[in-house]
Amino acid sequence: MAGEAQRRTTEWPLALTLLVAATGLVVLTFYNWRNGVLTFAAAPALAALLRATLPERTAGLLHVRGRTFDILFLLATATAIATLALIVPN
Repeated sequence: MAGEAQRRTTEWPLALTLLVAATGLVVLTFYNWRNGVLTFAAAPALAALLRATLPERTAGLLHVRGRTFDILFLLATATAIATLALIVPN
């Protein structure tokens, strides 16, 4: 029972990141595509920030990869998405 309660309290970074990504997709679909893509690009940037602040004792299966790799990969993904959103003409 305690493991399940701990799992629920440690899943909020994933839920928050998915909420930002879903918000970006909604904005992309129904409003301005560029703003939606930029909002969507904020999701991996947020994930990188949250991964940087994640304590090692609660990292769980993320111990398979290094923290530095995760942060750099997520920031590179966010940068690539945002750059493509800004350079693609209307």
